[in-house]
Amino acid sequence: MSEQQKPIAIAIDQLCFSYGDRSNVLCDVTLQIQTGDRVGLIGHNGCGKTTLLMCICGALAPTGGEIRLFDRPLIPGRFYPDVGFLFQDPNDQLFSASVREDIAFAPQNMGLSTEEVEYSVNEALRLTGMENLANRPPHHLSGGEKQMVAIAGILAMQPRIVLYDEPTASLDLKARRRLVQFLGQTQETLLIASHDLEFILELCDRVILMDAGRIVAQGNPKQVMGDRDLMQQYDLEVPYSLRF
Repeated sequence: MSEQQKPIAIAIDQLCFSYGDRSNVLCDVTLQIQTGDRVGLIGHNGCGKTTLLMCICGALAPTGGEIRLFDRPLIPGRFYPDVGFLFQDPNDQLFSASVREDIAFAPQNMGLSTEEVEYSVNEALRLTGMENLANRPPHHLSGGEKQMVAIAGILAMQPRIVLYDEPTASLDLKARRRLVQFLGQTQETLLIASHDLEFILELCDRVILMDAGRIVAQGNPKQVMGDRDLMQQYDLEVPYSLRF
């Protein structure tokens, strides 16, 4: 299927959002992401990246505009098994007595058979390299291990869209490399908010730069993040690999 023929996974039209004590956290955000795209979301703290992800997964209700997933209007508060969301802090996602139970929680509640749940859990453990920790309590793990278990819990759902909020946080180099490898091979549509610009550069085929709740630039990651004047204007640095 050609680039032009790929269906739209996420369509956002003039999206706006305000918190009770903060107005215009998102301002007229319009965006389309095609099925299978890997899109990076960059910008300084407070620019609206996390809020945008939470609106897309339905956790927050926009104050204006519309979001459509696979050409169907998104209804805030409704559970969408096609959409996985990784929180910045894995402690917000892990709560079961063991790693295996935590990863199995979503597939079980999606009504999958015992065999399907077991397959999904084992595959997620394999991809993330967490097989040896399957019977450990999540609260006994390191920060990086918790992060990979949280990612495994999302993968076990087999979603079509995954929203990652700072996925490399707390990961050591080995775990980060594993993450790049399996995300680079996935067929899922990815939207990744990250301050790890080298990670975005290596993995994504498109980058979106946000500032003050708006999209201020988007395009090829090398071209956008390699533009020194643009990056400095929005308080970001050119990734080291693009400086020479």
